[in-house]
Amino acid sequence: MASIFAHGLVAAAVGKVMPKIYRRPKFYILGVLCAMFPDADVLGFQFGIAYSDFLGHRGFSHSLVFALIMAILIQRIFYKKVDFRSKAGITLIFYFFICMASHGVLDAFTTGGLGVAFFAPFDNSRYFFPFRVIQVSPIGVKAFFTETGIKVLISEYLWIGIPCFFVFILSFFSYFVKKYTPR
Repeated sequence: MASIFAHGLVAAAVGKVMPKIYRRPKFYILGVLCAMFPDADVLGFQFGIAYSDFLGHRGFSHSLVFALIMAILIQRIFYKKVDFRSKAGITLIFYFFICMASHGVLDAFTTGGLGVAFFAPFDNSRYFFPFRVIQVSPIGVKAFFTETGIKVLISEYLWIGIPCFFVFILSFFSYFVKKYTPR
Protein backbone atom coordinates (compact mmCIF):
# COMPACT_ATOMS: atom_id res chain seq x y z
CA MET A 1 0.00 0.00 0.00
CA ALA A 2 0.98 3.61 -0.31
CA SER A 3 1.38 5.19 3.12
CA ILE A 4 -1.45 6.84 4.97
CA PHE A 5 0.36 10.17 4.47
CA ALA A 6 0.34 9.82 0.69
CA HIS A 7 -3.36 8.92 0.59
CA GLY A 8 -4.23 12.00 2.64
CA LEU A 9 -2.07 14.27 0.49
CA VAL A 10 -3.85 13.14 -2.68
CA ALA A 11 -7.26 13.91 -1.13
CA ALA A 12 -6.08 17.40 -0.17
CA ALA A 13 -4.76 17.98 -3.72
CA VAL A 14 -8.03 16.80 -5.27
CA GLY A 15 -9.88 19.14 -2.90
CA LYS A 16 -7.86 22.09 -4.17
CA VAL A 17 -9.28 21.67 -7.67
CA MET A 18 -12.88 21.47 -6.48
CA PRO A 19 -15.07 24.59 -6.56
CA LYS A 20 -14.09 27.07 -3.86
CA ILE A 21 -17.57 27.09 -2.29
CA TYR A 22 -16.98 23.56 -0.93
CA ARG A 23 -13.45 24.01 0.37
CA ARG A 24 -14.00 24.28 4.11
CA PRO A 25 -12.17 22.37 6.85
CA LYS A 26 -14.94 19.74 7.14
CA PHE A 27 -14.70 19.08 3.40
CA TYR A 28 -10.94 18.48 3.53
CA ILE A 29 -11.05 16.45 6.75
CA LEU A 30 -13.73 14.14 5.34
CA GLY A 31 -11.84 13.84 2.05
CA VAL A 32 -8.61 12.88 3.79
CA LEU A 33 -10.45 10.37 5.98
CA CYS A 34 -12.07 8.88 2.86
CA ALA A 35 -8.66 8.49 1.25
CA MET A 36 -7.26 6.74 4.32
CA PHE A 37 -10.29 4.66 5.32
CA PRO A 38 -9.89 1.65 2.98
CA ASP A 39 -6.83 0.52 4.95
CA ALA A 40 -9.06 -0.10 7.96
CA ASP A 41 -9.41 -3.53 6.37
CA VAL A 42 -6.06 -4.50 7.95
CA LEU A 43 -8.04 -4.91 11.17
CA GLY A 44 -9.43 -8.04 9.57
CA PHE A 45 -6.10 -9.76 10.16
CA GLN A 46 -6.96 -9.70 13.89
CA PHE A 47 -10.15 -11.64 13.14
CA GLY A 48 -8.55 -14.26 10.92
CA ILE A 49 -9.59 -12.70 7.60
CA ALA A 50 -6.98 -13.67 5.04
CA TYR A 51 -5.34 -11.04 2.84
CA SER A 52 -6.82 -12.60 -0.31
CA ASP A 53 -10.42 -12.83 1.01
CA PHE A 54 -13.23 -10.61 -0.24
CA LEU A 55 -12.98 -8.59 3.00
CA GLY A 56 -9.19 -8.99 3.17
CA HIS A 57 -6.64 -6.25 2.64
CA ARG A 58 -7.12 -4.47 -0.69
CA GLY A 59 -10.39 -6.34 -1.17
CA PHE A 60 -13.90 -4.89 -1.13
CA SER A 61 -12.90 -1.78 0.87
CA HIS A 62 -10.61 -0.80 -2.02
CA SER A 63 -13.27 -1.31 -4.72
CA LEU A 64 -15.05 1.31 -6.79
CA VAL A 65 -18.44 0.09 -5.55
CA PHE A 66 -17.36 0.57 -1.92
CA ALA A 67 -16.01 4.04 -2.78
CA LEU A 68 -19.36 5.04 -4.29
CA ILE A 69 -21.42 3.65 -1.40
CA MET A 70 -19.22 5.42 1.16
CA ALA A 71 -19.24 8.68 -0.81
CA ILE A 72 -23.05 8.71 -0.83
CA LEU A 73 -23.19 7.86 2.89
CA ILE A 74 -20.71 10.59 3.80
CA GLN A 75 -22.62 13.18 1.81
CA ARG A 76 -25.93 12.10 3.37
CA ILE A 77 -24.55 12.03 6.95
CA PHE A 78 -22.33 15.11 6.97
CA TYR A 79 -24.19 17.34 4.51
CA LYS A 80 -27.81 16.60 5.45
CA LYS A 81 -29.07 19.96 4.24
CA VAL A 82 -27.70 19.37 0.74
CA ASP A 83 -30.00 17.30 -1.47
CA PHE A 84 -27.86 14.47 -2.83
CA ARG A 85 -29.56 14.86 -6.23
CA SER A 86 -28.64 18.54 -6.53
CA LYS A 87 -25.52 19.84 -8.26
CA ALA A 88 -23.94 20.48 -4.85
CA GLY A 89 -24.85 17.00 -3.60
CA ILE A 90 -23.46 15.31 -6.70
CA THR A 91 -20.27 17.41 -6.48
CA LEU A 92 -19.73 16.36 -2.88
CA ILE A 93 -20.37 12.70 -3.71
CA PHE A 94 -17.96 12.98 -6.64
CA TYR A 95 -15.23 14.44 -4.41
CA PHE A 96 -15.61 11.81 -1.70
CA PHE A 97 -15.74 9.06 -4.34
CA ILE A 98 -12.53 10.29 -5.98
CA CYS A 99 -10.80 10.54 -2.60
CA MET A 100 -11.76 7.00 -1.62
CA ALA A 101 -11.14 5.51 -5.09
CA SER A 102 -7.72 7.17 -5.22
CA HIS A 103 -6.66 4.83 -2.42
CA GLY A 104 -6.98 1.73 -4.57
CA VAL A 105 -5.43 3.51 -7.54
CA LEU A 106 -2.32 4.42 -5.55
CA ASP A 107 -2.09 0.90 -4.13
CA ALA A 108 -2.22 -0.55 -7.66
CA PHE A 109 0.96 1.41 -8.43
CA THR A 110 2.88 -0.15 -5.53
CA THR A 111 5.58 -2.80 -5.70
CA GLY A 112 4.01 -5.28 -3.29
CA GLY A 113 0.90 -7.06 -2.15
CA LEU A 114 -1.67 -9.08 -4.03
CA GLY A 115 -3.22 -6.31 -6.09
CA VAL A 116 -6.47 -4.37 -5.72
CA ALA A 117 -10.02 -5.75 -6.10
CA PHE A 118 -11.30 -2.73 -8.04
CA PHE A 119 -14.41 -4.52 -9.26
CA ALA A 120 -15.53 -6.30 -6.08
CA PRO A 121 -18.21 -7.47 -5.32
CA PHE A 122 -18.70 -8.41 -9.00
CA ASP A 123 -15.16 -9.68 -9.50
CA ASN A 124 -12.75 -10.38 -6.64
CA SER A 125 -9.73 -10.53 -8.97
CA ARG A 126 -6.82 -8.38 -7.84
CA TYR A 127 -5.13 -5.96 -10.21
CA PHE A 128 -1.95 -3.93 -10.43
CA PHE A 129 -1.05 -1.30 -13.00
CA PRO A 130 1.81 -2.22 -15.32
CA PHE A 131 3.79 0.81 -14.07
CA ARG A 132 4.51 -0.10 -10.42
CA VAL A 133 6.90 2.51 -9.05
CA ILE A 134 5.63 3.34 -5.55
CA GLN A 135 7.48 1.34 -2.91
CA VAL A 136 4.99 -0.65 -0.86
CA SER A 137 4.54 0.91 2.57
CA PRO A 138 5.25 -0.97 5.76
CA ILE A 139 2.42 -1.37 8.24
CA GLY A 140 3.07 0.47 11.50
CA VAL A 141 4.64 3.81 12.41
CA LYS A 142 7.93 2.35 13.70
CA ALA A 143 8.66 0.84 10.29
CA PHE A 144 9.00 4.32 8.77
CA PHE A 145 12.09 4.91 10.88
CA THR A 146 14.02 2.18 9.08
CA GLU A 147 15.96 2.14 5.83
CA THR A 148 12.94 0.57 4.09
CA GLY A 149 10.64 3.25 5.50
CA ILE A 150 12.89 6.01 4.20
CA LYS A 151 12.89 4.39 0.73
CA VAL A 152 9.09 4.34 0.81
CA LEU A 153 8.88 8.02 1.74
CA ILE A 154 11.36 8.97 -1.01
CA SER A 155 9.36 6.95 -3.54
CA GLU A 156 6.12 8.61 -2.43
CA TYR A 157 7.73 12.03 -2.53
CA LEU A 158 8.76 11.46 -6.16
CA TRP A 159 5.61 9.83 -7.48
CA ILE A 160 2.90 11.39 -5.29
CA GLY A 161 4.32 14.39 -3.44
CA ILE A 162 5.76 16.26 -6.41
CA PRO A 163 2.61 15.91 -8.56
CA CYS A 164 0.46 17.02 -5.60
CA PHE A 165 2.81 19.96 -5.02
CA PHE A 166 2.23 21.05 -8.64
CA VAL A 167 -1.53 20.85 -8.12
CA PHE A 168 -1.19 23.11 -5.06
CA ILE A 169 1.03 25.56 -6.98
CA LEU A 170 -1.33 25.68 -9.96
CA SER A 171 -4.27 26.21 -7.61
CA PHE A 172 -2.41 29.04 -5.92
CA PHE A 173 -1.62 30.78 -9.23
CA SER A 174 -5.14 30.16 -10.51
CA TYR A 175 -6.51 32.00 -7.47
CA PHE A 176 -4.41 35.08 -8.23
CA VAL A 177 -5.19 35.03 -11.94
CA LYS A 178 -8.92 34.97 -11.20
CA LYS A 179 -8.64 37.60 -8.48
CA TYR A 180 -6.56 40.10 -10.43
CA THR A 181 -7.77 39.60 -13.99
CA PRO A 182 -9.91 42.53 -15.13
CA ARG A 183 -13.43 41.61 -16.08
